[in-house]
Amino acid sequence: MSEALVLERPVDGTDDSAKRRQILAGARQIFLTQGFDAASMMDIAKAAGVSKGTLYVYFKDKDDLFDGMVRSECVMQIDGVFDFDHADHDVEAVLLRHGKAFVKAIGNPERLSSWRTVIAVAERMPEVGRKLYESGPARGVASLAAYLKAQTEAGVLAVDDYEVAASQFIETCHATMLKPMLFNFGPPPTDERIDHVVGIAVRTFLAAYRKK
Repeated sequence: MSEALVLERPVDGTDDSAKRRQILAGARQIFLTQGFDAASMMDIAKAAGVSKGTLYVYFKDKDDLFDGMVRSECVMQIDGVFDFDHADHDVEAVLLRHGKAFVKAIGNPERLSSWRTVIAVAERMPEVGRKLYESGPARGVASLAAYLKAQTEAGVLAVDDYEVAASQFIETCHATMLKPMLFNFGPPPTDERIDHVVGIAVRTFLAAYRKK
């Protein structure tokens, strides 16, 4: 390996370097526009504005680079949307606020493009699909389930299966909206549509689980 390439390696051993982020940004652009199979390391190098040799300083091959892109996508997934205050017992207001924020977050066209790219390779790269699922959908369900457990213990709700109840609420929040977007059938929903659908989801949830 040449001295020039060695000097470009992060000296502190961390992944959070400007050069690495630059490469991942270029990789993301190519993977999302060309797909995993059609993407080449040369195309990624051009998009990132680095030499092909520099890519191999940071990533051993295309699979490793794709994995790095997914990891960075995981970090960006819906941060804050499912951060619940267990001491807030106004369940209706909490679910309305978080439900709307969640639908707006998943309606981001770039995020949906990332999901499509990962789904396309998940059968032969199951570890990549697992990472994205655990950092997004599974994390959201677990966080909401913990909040529902706290409200049940506080006597506000009567939930017997927190995971199922959390999943039910999340699914009904994006009913009629997520799948059309995921299949490029329609544009992101309007704020009015989100308010309408999430409002129904909250009313349905409380009708089933509010403590009588």
